[in-house]
Amino acid sequence: MIRPVAAFIALRYLRTKRKNRFASFVSIASVLGISLGVAVLIIVSSVMNGFEKEVTRHILGMTSHALVFKQGLRILDWNSVVERIKSDPNVVAAAPLIRAGAMLNHRGSVRGVAVQGIDIDLEPTVSSLPSLVGEQEMAQLSSTPAGVILGKSLADTLDAGIGNTVTLIAPRWSDENGIEIPRYVPLTVVATFSVGMHEFDSSIALLTIDEAATIFEHGSEVSAVRVLFDDANLAPRRSLQIAEQLGPEYTAVNWTQYHRNFFFALKSQKRIMFVILSLIVAVAAFNIVASMVMLVKEKERDIAVLRTIGLSRPAVMFVFILQGILIGLLGIILGNVAGVWGATQAHEFVAAIEQWFNIQFIKPDIYYIDYLPSYVRSEDLAAISVTAFIICVTATLYPAYRAARTAPALALRYE
Repeated sequence: MIRPVAAFIALRYLRTKRKNRFASFVSIASVLGISLGVAVLIIVSSVMNGFEKEVTRHILGMTSHALVFKQGLRILDWNSVVERIKSDPNVVAAAPLIRAGAMLNHRGSVRGVAVQGIDIDLEPTVSSLPSLVGEQEMAQLSSTPAGVILGKSLADTLDAGIGNTVTLIAPRWSDENGIEIPRYVPLTVVATFSVGMHEFDSSIALLTIDEAATIFEHGSEVSAVRVLFDDANLAPRRSLQIAEQLGPEYTAVNWTQYHRNFFFALKSQKRIMFVILSLIVAVAAFNIVASMVMLVKEKERDIAVLRTIGLSRPAVMFVFILQGILIGLLGIILGNVAGVWGATQAHEFVAAIEQWFNIQFIKPDIYYIDYLPSYVRSEDLAAISVTAFIICVTATLYPAYRAARTAPALALRYE
């Protein structure tokens, strides 16, 4: 019967009006501080999750799950390589790719680009590129001789619109003296695309695989083979196993390696921000300590009376620990509600500030994307809530211990 009695007393103390108004203010500040800390943690974690999710989506859409290629060599009999790769039970599809570095020139504006020669028929099976670019644009690329599709940012930089002719400056080895000399190839811009990721929109030029083979003198060879697995998470392990099965001269690069430093930095920053922002909850927990200490002082005589009628020291500790837990839970619940709402409204809030003050927070050339994504994960909500709860419970231990050590004779000696 001790626990129900202690719980009744704790709830009674929370409902009764405090004599010390400052103590009441500190309690309210504790709840608000915990709510603020939890909400900020949720918003920051959700934004970082959103960045990781969106960048992953764009990478998988533009690059497929893995690339298999020969080290320092081109793949000659790529059809047989594709068939051998597709024999793997986890492989959904495979398609050839020609990739080369070049420069584009238009009216004096020059920009380095990554040229991708793709198979129009097979590309939709290994990546989301055709759907991101558009079926109509892809059809124009295949039907227009010497046609090219440019990323929107790249086209804007070159001031090249649809129908304009741009000059592709491609390296070529001279047969006479073995010196690499440029080759100038006029191309007609048939379309532009925007996938919302600056790295792709500002540097990718798409050609048909036959056009790219002619320009870069690949003949029937390709640079690599794109591979799509039934599960993207299998790519790091399975792609290497496939490369080993093809032969020692083959190797593979999976989607997690395309921007490995970015993903590693993002995860590191998320952990660091979690620790730093948890200090907000810790500061609020100090308010709980102060509030509970003042409550213990205020209720010292009540504690003495309870002790004289038989309430044990553990029960007295439970009274004040429960009060701290309830304060913490209230702050955590309010923080979760505010944090989830703030995470869902983060993009609109940032966009409104950018419009009001005519500034740009999310620069695509720095942050890879041109908007503020947000993705709330239940695992993060649980981790944040549990961490805040542990901090709040820890903050109640000292005041509860002081209350349990109250000596009834000393507290009631002037009564």
